[in-house]
Amino acid sequence: MSPRSSALPPRAGIGLKPQHYAALLGAAERGDAPAWVEVHPQNYFGAGGPPHRWLTAIAEHLPLSFHSVGLSLGSAAGVDRDELTALAVLCERYAPAMVSDHLSWSNGPADKFPDLLPIPYTHAALAHFAGEVGRVQDRLRRTILIENPSRYLAYAESDWDEVDFLHELCRRSGCGLLLDINNIAVSAFNLGLDPGSWLDAFDPGLVGEVHVAGHAVKDDDMGGRIAIDDHGSAVAPGCWDLLTRFLTRAGAKPILVEWDSDIPDYAVLAGEARMADALLVAEPVDA
Repeated sequence: MSPRSSALPPRAGIGLKPQHYAALLGAAERGDAPAWVEVHPQNYFGAGGPPHRWLTAIAEHLPLSFHSVGLSLGSAAGVDRDELTALAVLCERYAPAMVSDHLSWSNGPADKFPDLLPIPYTHAALAHFAGEVGRVQDRLRRTILIENPSRYLAYAESDWDEVDFLHELCRRSGCGLLLDINNIAVSAFNLGLDPGSWLDAFDPGLVGEVHVAGHAVKDDDMGGRIAIDDHGSAVAPGCWDLLTRFLTRAGAKPILVEWDSDIPDYAVLAGEARMADALLVAEPVDA
């Protein structure tokens, strides 16, 4: 499967949450659900039980995208082998349309950290990360997507800027990009950069999936303001504007509306997906 031709429909999807199982399945059976759902596979690594009964029923109606948060591709010791084995088993069971993870690390020699930590944009980090992506793709027997991170600080020295690093990662490993537009908005705010120019630098031909979400802006401890990628509110107007800007250039892509904390009723989340679908219909591609 090529990352440039996603098996997901170029429509809007939502993240699957347990509190929405029944409402989403009912909507899927009626034919008025969002076009696909994203699943954090780590929530389904158990062998059975109610989560699998619900996921099996929903997967009969809607394509799945597995968005992993646990491979720790950037760790010095390499990808987490236990996580990769469990993910491979789950992929065999459900045959998701897409699999993705993050440009990050979360495992140390003796600890697992509950966060997606940044990697340096160096030649050594690029070579290491590309090798680990190749290891995952060989084990899963499919290409995967790698998501651009939210950034709160920048390393003092880098060999690459973020976009060129990700483009070169795709070239070396054959992976594609999961373009998180909210992450660009958060990172640009925190680093004092222009989000539109940052977005425009991405090659849309490498993008197999797009994320939009809400974020919070709060006072920090140094008298400034910081954007927090909390996925805890409706998609911000600025994020919708950036999505429109990207779709005008790129054409239709699968778009996920993320909402992972302070989760609203299903109807609210489905409404956000309809807003994304409206943009997919409305935006032409520049000639």
